[in-house]
Amino acid sequence: MPTELTVEQLYRTCDPSTLGCETSADVQELDTIIGQKRAVRSLRFGLDIKEKGFNIYLAGVPGTGRTTALERYLTEFAAKKPLPSDWCYVNNFHNPVEPNALQLPAGKAVQFQQDMEQTVNTAIDDMRTAFESEEYTSHKTDLINKIQQQKQEIFTKLGQRVQSENFILQPTPMGLLTVPTRAGRPISEQEFLHLSEEEKNEINQKQQRLKTALETETRAAKKLDQELRAQLEKLDVEVARYAIQHHFAELKEKYQDLEEIPDHIEHVREDILVNVKEFIKSDNGQQPLPFSRGQPGQLPTQKYAVNTLVDNSELDGAPVVLEMNPTHNNLIGRVEREFAFGALVTNFTLIHSGCLHRANGGYLVLPAEDVLRNPFAWDTLKRALANKEIVIEDMGERIGFSTKSLRPKPIPLDVKVILIGEPILYQLLLRYDEQFTELFKVKADFDIQMSRTDEHIQEYISFVCTLCRSENLKHLDKSALARIIEHASRMSNDQEKLSTRFGEMSDVIREANYYAGKEEVQYVTETHVERAIEERFHRSSLIRDRIQEMITRDQIKIDVTGEKVGQVNGLSVLDLGDISFGQPNRITASISLGRDGVIDIEREAEMSGPIHTKGVLILSGYLAEKFIQEKPLSLSARLVFEQSYSGVEGDSASSTELYALLSSLSGLPVKQGIAVTGSVNQKGELQVIGGVNEKIDGFFEVCCAKGLTGEQGVLIPEGNTTNLMIKKPVVDAVREGKFHIWTIRNVDEGIEILTGVKAGERQEDGSFEPDTVNARVDAKLSELAERLAQFLKPISPPIDIFPN
Repeated sequence: MPTELTVEQLYRTCDPSTLGCETSADVQELDTIIGQKRAVRSLRFGLDIKEKGFNIYLAGVPGTGRTTALERYLTEFAAKKPLPSDWCYVNNFHNPVEPNALQLPAGKAVQFQQDMEQTVNTAIDDMRTAFESEEYTSHKTDLINKIQQQKQEIFTKLGQRVQSENFILQPTPMGLLTVPTRAGRPISEQEFLHLSEEEKNEINQKQQRLKTALETETRAAKKLDQELRAQLEKLDVEVARYAIQHHFAELKEKYQDLEEIPDHIEHVREDILVNVKEFIKSDNGQQPLPFSRGQPGQLPTQKYAVNTLVDNSELDGAPVVLEMNPTHNNLIGRVEREFAFGALVTNFTLIHSGCLHRANGGYLVLPAEDVLRNPFAWDTLKRALANKEIVIEDMGERIGFSTKSLRPKPIPLDVKVILIGEPILYQLLLRYDEQFTELFKVKADFDIQMSRTDEHIQEYISFVCTLCRSENLKHLDKSALARIIEHASRMSNDQEKLSTRFGEMSDVIREANYYAGKEEVQYVTETHVERAIEERFHRSSLIRDRIQEMITRDQIKIDVTGEKVGQVNGLSVLDLGDISFGQPNRITASISLGRDGVIDIEREAEMSGPIHTKGVLILSGYLAEKFIQEKPLSLSARLVFEQSYSGVEGDSASSTELYALLSSLSGLPVKQGIAVTGSVNQKGELQVIGGVNEKIDGFFEVCCAKGLTGEQGVLIPEGNTTNLMIKKPVVDAVREGKFHIWTIRNVDEGIEILTGVKAGERQEDGSFEPDTVNARVDAKLSELAERLAQFLKPISPPIDIFPN
């Protein structure tokens, strides 16, 4: 039997006195994720398991508080985990193109960087001081004087021999030359030409012997110069070693328990000794400044720097990194370049970390859609997780185009990645990416609603308290909290549920806080919350208002009074993204003799979606099941959404179309003040539909605009009763008897209310009760079948063209 709903069934209120507090300030802040037990269980499993590939995909629609709740949960979870290691890059003295990665305990990287800088600077200062000492200068002078004396002896003996042969040594740009003399002066060219051949030959022979001797002694002098340089270099190294040895010994002792650190310190010490001259004061008295900023390659000490890549000194547990812009470089880091002398140059101090480095040893949260959208980011993330190492490389190298750059040594990766995305992305990745199931084996589903229990209501209030305290908002009194709970049920379209779209709910609370602030009151009240809800809807309801205006002015024809045959008011929902609202649609049916069956004009015009088409096709099944067991279907029935200029989708109007068809077949008028929604199956049973609150509200507003008569109302499926959270004006109208809402289980119950005529049951003889809707429909179908049979009979008997 049809049931007219009472006021209590239309809206589930929340009694403020049952909340257990006067304001949201009286409760504890939220310390858990609300209403997501399944998701929390999955998260806990995914975070605890250490095996490879058990990364997490957190699926849920935007606005459910996924990111905020996850970040809070991870922060608490990670606080109990050990601190991960620090990482830094240092120069590779054997192959500078591949800087070495060093691992240090948490908080030690910056300390090592400072210690290394201080040690190198102090060592070099002491080394320069040693080179400026009198002892070093004296020792160096002695070495130089000793060699110079040996060279002087060589050239003195050579000069004496040259003079004994009547020659002198004359310096030229080409070196020393031997020139013959006579009477103590050089022989001119003319004098040499006037000499006899015997004298000329004698001079040439002497000159050749002296040249050979000169070359020999010159080589000996150069060998002495080489010996001097070697001795000076040895002296410099010994002095430098003595000056810096204890500095590096102390540094090595401090880090002796750390793998690879002492070896790197030793390499730094050895390189300083090899390049002592770079640190000795230059002739103009200027010295390079250790670790000062400058062009790469200009600073002698820059190659001894320590580039701290990851510093975990300020963490209290494992890191939690939320990267909202997961580009290729932001994931794995980058090597920057500087402009110097007309070219781009780089070195290991220009290596910068990515979020994978910062989250190493902890947890990394990434928006799935942004990872997939950024070029190479998804492949980069998968490669790092699959290989369990972070390789810093330029994006150009991925496409085979790259300039000469550094190739830093990879860093081992131990991170738990949580992707946040919509469910559709999860399904697409499952289907099209073979590696996805190997790398993201845990799915955590965030629901958009939760049960409306006392426990969840208290958690909801705790959420409000947390929001107010974290954003310094005015707290809500108990009336406002009760209205928030009711609105949460309205958002979920279910009396027994609460919406978990906390982003949208937070905006309502913020707006209510604004109105309370304008009134300069202490607490947010129910009035402020109600105004926030209404204002949010009003700001986006221009299209709805224009449609209602057109209905009021009869530009869109909707009757809410009187009766019409083959015409029923159906209800649909328009979703604009930020709001959705209900709208009545006139649905009409016309019938004629024919064999086409039920024709959906929307489908013929290609304006119908597949679900709507399926709903219309079900109508033929209903007619065949109920009326056409012993006769053919002999009609052409056309169904249409009048004044519909856009696509139609969904099957919630299938019952409305069936009522219009039954009205046309029976000839009985339908009350235009009653709108209908609900899908129907082939057995005539009404099935639940979505958007029931918006549909009822929308039709009520049209009735108000055209005038309430007290006879108007809406038919809905019985299964939608618990979905009702109707607006207050509708509830008030129902309370006053000006508007009605009925629930029905099948088509017969609905047609009785619409026509005021009994539907009629089939009797034992197979006929329907007389003077009922079904009897009229059956009679009409039988009449159409007979008329079609008569129409198809031959006009005259056939002529025998072969008489006997």
